[in-house]
Amino acid sequence: MRSIARVFGRSPFIPLQSHMLKVSECVALVPELFVLYAAGDETALKELADRVSSLEHEADLVKHDIRDSMPRGLFMPVDRANLLNILTTQDAIANRAEDIAVLLTFKIAKTFEPFSTKMDAFIKKNMDAFDGAREIVGQLDELLETGFGGAEAHKVREMVHAVSKMEYEADMLQKELLRELFQHEDELSYGDFFLWTRIIRQVSQIADRSDNLATSIRTTLDSK
Repeated sequence: MRSIARVFGRSPFIPLQSHMLKVSECVALVPELFVLYAAGDETALKELADRVSSLEHEADLVKHDIRDSMPRGLFMPVDRANLLNILTTQDAIANRAEDIAVLLTFKIAKTFEPFSTKMDAFIKKNMDAFDGAREIVGQLDELLETGFGGAEAHKVREMVHAVSKMEYEADMLQKELLRELFQHEDELSYGDFFLWTRIIRQVSQIADRSDNLATSIRTTLDSK
């Protein structure tokens, strides 16, 4: 995709935004995966999980092309290392979505209330954190146009703060979920208990990596 090499001359952020579009397509399917999981529809779940893996692979291809095309000796308004760090963090979010999809295909684990309701809230909070980080990436061109200052920079800093707050709230929900699991561990098989802990951990990484992404952009902003 030599077109990516050409757009670096206009803006170093356009390639990152194109990669984020692919990442978003991948992550957007996570809530639907859990709907199918709760319904016990293993066939549809496997098909959707395969779709997530395919989208993650497409995001990988864009990532590799960006790395291969990123100028080394040419002046850019943002440090190359910072751009690569943002790209790597975006990629990690897509990887987590694929990991979740794979875990959900292993088996339909037993659930119970209020665990199920809290799990729904936990998934939503992680998705909200990702949406916040995605919106920040969408603001990068505006930051470039304003010289990384003024009202636009203030707006982005506020958005970063909001993502950090959502990540904290997701972390609190994670602790509640784990507490519920341990309170009902005698009702679950070892396999179900272990699988739920793995699923929860991977879902939590969406908010965690989204916070890392937002912080990386904030660091880039503060370095200007």
